[in-house]
Amino acid sequence: MTTALSLDLLEADPEAAVGLLRAMLRVRRLEETCVRLYTEQKIRGFLHVSIGEEAVVAGVMNALGPDDAVVATYREHGHALLRGVSARRLMAEMYGKAEGCSRGRGGSMHLFDAGTRFYGGNAIVAGGLPLAVGLALADAMQGRDRVTACFFGEGAMAEGEFHESMNLAALWRLPVLFCCENNLYAMGTALTRSESQTDLALKAAAYGVPAWEVDGMDALAVADAAHRAVDAVRGGGGPYFLELRTYRFRAHSMFDPERYREKAEVAAWMKRDPIPQLRGALADAGHLDDETWAQLASEVDDEVDDAVAFAEQGTLEPLEELTRFVYSEGRTP
Repeated sequence: MTTALSLDLLEADPEAAVGLLRAMLRVRRLEETCVRLYTEQKIRGFLHVSIGEEAVVAGVMNALGPDDAVVATYREHGHALLRGVSARRLMAEMYGKAEGCSRGRGGSMHLFDAGTRFYGGNAIVAGGLPLAVGLALADAMQGRDRVTACFFGEGAMAEGEFHESMNLAALWRLPVLFCCENNLYAMGTALTRSESQTDLALKAAAYGVPAWEVDGMDALAVADAAHRAVDAVRGGGGPYFLELRTYRFRAHSMFDPERYREKAEVAAWMKRDPIPQLRGALADAGHLDDETWAQLASEVDDEVDDAVAFAEQGTLEPLEELTRFVYSEGRTP
């Protein structure tokens, strides 16, 4: 459902709203293509897609500057793409090719790009939280005007790293924006079965951190909350916490039989798909016609098709390079 807040924001800056729609569509098309390529066995290993959750990454990334840092989970394709890692390098990494952003060594779960200050792609639940605190501490000690945005699922809030990281960030007033992507299921465990307190913003507030809950299916609402939070963090307000209430339309991973939730529940959430929701609001307000939408979709499809062609033509690392980055340069095993 489009809220009054969303409509106000749309009218205030329709061009920005179209930009959010385009960002979400880029993520959706990239991941839909990855799912197809995985079934064709062109992408191997693990694959976790965020189809349905695009409003979260589009909205938060919209609020960050080029010098800010991003730390994400293993469901990070959209985060890397919207952070500025090219679709070509992303797809090459999915294929395990040397032209990938991690030289083909990381694959889907370990995307990394220092040039855009994208620090993973972390496979361990809550593993990125201490890293984000460390990045923010370094920026604070050096007096740099930077924010570190740390994405994690609600399952991470049951881990010790979450509590340690929140406590230190609050104690030292570090410039961290904690973004909890609450999709209600930590892998296959419902939130109500893993957390005694399911109001996650309230739990974060216990550390003295300003914490807001946000409709994670509404890109405009996410962008508004993220801009306000980033401005506060950058202004010296210390860490902030956003609970972004969202939902993934597909299973946890490509190997997941998805026996832990009812099909009717998924269908109900799919009615709130953030892409047609924003497209419809823009169209109703007279800011997006069918021709413009078709052109936008065509441009996105061309970008993804080009990325696939680039990955298909990529190269595998030579065998003599396999121990590189495992051992120190100049030393042999």
